Amino acid sequence: MCRNIHVLHNFDPPATNDEVHAAALQYVRKVAGTTRPSRANQEAFDEAVEEIAHATRHLLEHLSTSAPPRNREEEAAKARARAASRYAVGA
Repeated sequence: MCRNIHVLHNFDPPATNDEVHAAALQYVRKVAGTTRPSRANQEAFDEAVEEIAHATRHLLEHLSTSAPPRNREEEAAKARARAASRYAVGA
C-alpha cells in the first residue's frame, strides 16, 4: 500500500500539493489498514489525510539542505532501472 510514497524533499520545482496529498493518503491507508474506509469512518479518514498533508507541507517548508535540487526525470529513470533489475524475467 505504501509503495507510492516517494521522497518529496529537495526537488526543483518543489513537491506539489497533489504529491503531498497522495503521500498523506497512502500513509493513512497503511495505518488504517484499508484503502477505502466505511461510511462511519470516512470523516475521520479524510480529516487524518488533511492533517498529515498539512504536517508534511510544514515539514517540507522548514527543511534545509546544502545539496543541489534533485531532478524528477533522473529520479524516475533510477526507479525504473531498479524495478527492471528487481523484476527481470528469468533472473
